Amino acid sequence: MDKNLLIMTEMPEYFVSLADKNFNTYKLWLNKNEDDYLSEIKTEVDAIAVMGGYKITPELMKSMPNLKIIACYGVGYDAIDINYAKSLGIKVTNTPEVLNDEVADTAIALMLCVYKKIVDADSFARNNSWLNGDFPLTKKFSGTKLGIVGMGRIGKAIAKRAEAFDCEISYHSRNKKDVKYKYISDLNQLAQEVDTLCVITPGGKETEKLINKKVLSSLGKNGVIINVARGSVIDQDELIHCLENNLILAAGLDVYTNEPNIPEKLINLKNTVLLPHIASGTVETRNAMGQLVFDLSLIHISEPTRLRRIAYAVVVLKKKSGGGGGGGGGGGG
Repeated sequence: MDKNLLIMTEMPEYFVSLADKNFNTYKLWLNKNEDDYLSEIKTEVDAIAVMGGYKITPELMKSMPNLKIIACYGVGYDAIDINYAKSLGIKVTNTPEVLNDEVADTAIALMLCVYKKIVDADSFARNNSWLNGDFPLTKKFSGTKLGIVGMGRIGKAIAKRAEAFDCEISYHSRNKKDVKYKYISDLNQLAQEVDTLCVITPGGKETEKLINKKVLSSLGKNGVIINVARGSVIDQDELIHCLENNLILAAGLDVYTNEPNIPEKLINLKNTVLLPHIASGTVETRNAMGQLVFDLSLIHISEPTRLRRIAYAVVVLKKKSGGGGGGGGGGGG
């Protein structure tokens, strides 16, 4: 049986190579007129592989009568109408677990960069500014109070790492988790009690601008915010206002509301550390994510009954587990 895979956006070479060897592949991003191309191939497509925030609309799903699975390269799936996919019998999968460590590592790295002003210190050394005097003193991170918004898989991985820095950890999520950390049901109270607020909650309408003016005000002038989830979770305009007016101390960001566009105001601020959505961006992790997307696509087309028996796969049409944003994935997570 021919297996036809539509790859919506440019994806890492490891995955594309695997796909080319095992599927008839259709590469949407290589076609100037995407609508015409989709119209030509819509009856052929068995599976879709998608990366980043590319929107899979209900109209697109309905136009593909043989579509069986949409495999998302990353944790986030907020650009897909899950309920509509379910109504058509289309499975939607993501790639949890394989990127937990990378995103958690990036979150801690951002915290250290913000507190120790690593980026500024690097420039200071390279510019030979040391010849004119010492680099200004920074803030200590160890022993600070860390609040995590979203205690899913990645949130737990961040907390585990923060323990090594003797951080006092508390968290906010939709419900209390079976963890040893302090649960605070009121997000504003959490922001008020901590030094650092780390956001790792899923994106989508439910969490849009969850971190708003009130939360940022609660965090206060000595507070640091870290976002490795989705840009939509923070009210970006309000964040810029708070940073410009020193209403919060600093921010470490890997995600933004309109990627890859980063507002000029954010870029010009000295109290930010900005990353280009690279939280899961290592060769090892991206290859593991690609392998999982490939496995899920191949198995569901060839042997759909096996899909539910894959231990490391999460079919997100089931009850959402709140595993964490995922931002963190360079379009993957």
